[in-house]
Amino acid sequence: MNILHVSAVKSWGGGENHIENLCNELHQISPSTQNSVLCLKNGLFHKKLQNSKISFETVSIDFKMDLRFCFKLISICRKQHIDLIHIHDSTALTLCIMADHLYNLPPFVFSKKTTFPIRSRKQTLYKYNYKKIKKILCVSEATKAITATNVNDPSKLVSIYHGTKVNGSCSTEAINIRDQYEIEPLKKIIGNIANHNWPKDLDTFINVANNLINERGIKNLHFIQIGNYTTETPDLIKKIEKFNLSEHITLTNVIPNASRLILQFDISLVTSKSEGVPQFIYESFLNKVPVVSTNVGGISEIIEHETNGLLATAEDFMKLADHVVLLLENSELKERFVNISYNEVREKYTTEMMAKKTLQEYKLVLHGK
Repeated sequence: MNILHVSAVKSWGGGENHIENLCNELHQISPSTQNSVLCLKNGLFHKKLQNSKISFETVSIDFKMDLRFCFKLISICRKQHIDLIHIHDSTALTLCIMADHLYNLPPFVFSKKTTFPIRSRKQTLYKYNYKKIKKILCVSEATKAITATNVNDPSKLVSIYHGTKVNGSCSTEAINIRDQYEIEPLKKIIGNIANHNWPKDLDTFINVANNLINERGIKNLHFIQIGNYTTETPDLIKKIEKFNLSEHITLTNVIPNASRLILQFDISLVTSKSEGVPQFIYESFLNKVPVVSTNVGGISEIIEHETNGLLATAEDFMKLADHVVLLLENSELKERFVNISYNEVREKYTTEMMAKKTLQEYKLVLHGK
């Protein structure tokens, strides 16, 4: 079985981490399944793949519907005798459909990794209901439910949690956060890993810090945010300066293998207003770091409020701040949360489980089911 994974994303995030984990796990559980990746040249994903054992090819594009991507895709399918194309983002889906109009490509499997609804526009509906898409793999039940509203054949939808790699994920950190960013030893570290995109709502992350430090006067906290800078970053920096929080909030930009640093967090704080299920939560579970999060997308499917974490509605920075204080003051609650979450991630949410379920769907597609 020859699988081509197609990505048209320039950055590195949870979706690209999913592709890397999936290819590596498929190699372990099914060595006869050959996986290769087509990605954008000189993007962060390309740079990450250069340090992996995953087979990949790249292509340069100047705009979203650049035909060079299509011709490269067709060339790979011909040369490598690709049996199935696994598409990992909406731009890649557009390009694959364009290529299919030029050359009869193998069947498609599409991964829906967000809870953004499919817009009721003719072009968008055509894309997500394209005849070559045999399965849509949804990152959560919430994603599946939202996607079903605008998909003609809901039987194509399958929910598969991405999970995290349980072996080797908790390796020694690349850097010591306190030393690197001059964080005082007695300060508690509230951490977040997310690229600077609107769904991650890092404005709320800053609002939580402002509420705790300036409004409640809790000074023994340091907020650290790890993620790719974007056009949104300057506004975030201005907001931090406006609240006089420069000594209490650190934005690091991208750090390779950032998940290795989660062990140094006292609390993981997720402030997203739209999600499938963030990889950061799985990795926090594995590293036994308690999670305070907004209740969006599929997050409530893996965090039960007051059982293995604390949830608040999107943008409710005061309730999120309350939850942070509760965990800081209640070590028994924190211990209970992390033990339950640690056991659950190992029992239910591993990349090995994700790969086995995905492989099963590949086989069903190739057998016409």
